[in-house]
Amino acid sequence: MKSFFVVTPVVALALAATSTATVSDQCSSKSAKSAAWHAPKDIVDTALEAGSFKTLTTALTKAGLVEALKGDGPFTVFAPTDEAFAKIPKETLADLLRPENRGTLQSILTYHVVAGDVRAADVVKLNFASTLNGQRVDIVVDEGTVMIDGATVQTTDIVCKNGVIHVIDSVILPNTNDVVETAVENGNFKTLAAALEAANLVATLQGEGPFTVFAPTDAAFAALPKGTVENLLKPENREKLTAILKYHVVSGRVYAKDAIAAGRAATLQGSEIKARIADGKLMIGDAKVAATDIETSNGVIHVIDKVLIP
Repeated sequence: MKSFFVVTPVVALALAATSTATVSDQCSSKSAKSAAWHAPKDIVDTALEAGSFKTLTTALTKAGLVEALKGDGPFTVFAPTDEAFAKIPKETLADLLRPENRGTLQSILTYHVVAGDVRAADVVKLNFASTLNGQRVDIVVDEGTVMIDGATVQTTDIVCKNGVIHVIDSVILPNTNDVVETAVENGNFKTLAAALEAANLVATLQGEGPFTVFAPTDAAFAALPKGTVENLLKPENREKLTAILKYHVVSGRVYAKDAIAAGRAATLQGSEIKARIADGKLMIGDAKVAATDIETSNGVIHVIDKVLIP
């Protein structure tokens, strides 16, 4: 069997300058107006000329992304209008535009960009799309209305020489919490968080990654034989605990669909784990996957109901 397909995050728009569209054969949304003209200018100049994306172009300048979006591409941009940015509190927006928050601003803006020329008809056929931020946006079509992470698509297919713009009515936000922060915030992974700290793996999983974590719940740890967790958390058993925890981590941002297609992957511990479908459920080893594709800033989490033992 093949190894899991490892999705490497795009950390700069320039890396996607030679990307090609991954989806074709379009059909348009009923609720969104479709632009009938073809703009001879690039995405940035087209937005500037439109006059309704002043905040977006300012943000692109502050984030140092203007030249990237003037590159060959092609790019698909879900562009928030000035009215969309006005929904953000003024203090929050002003803070984002500060030089010290450039990384956060870049993360947000690249979350609005997909590699390739993806027209409206492509969008309505998708459930999600991978952005240059590394995370995916959710796409919902309801009676002709197209929503991108909850933002309504207002105008589609503004064609530029290096891609296409779709206008949205809200700014969409990626998850800014890393794998560890996301798990802690959830509240169902207290034992896992304690184990990561005892194994000195917190800093590792808060790194750039990306990582795919098969995260056992507190109930999964509680199902281990009595005294097992307490014993593993002792300093003298740190090496064993580290091996177990690394057995739950795969390099790359691997979504459930990729895991099923590939069937197996090498973990950070060194051994392989296998993915399969049993009775309609995704299984990782002998653990059932209770929730999939939880996005984080540096990877993805899949929740499992058992602790995996290498």
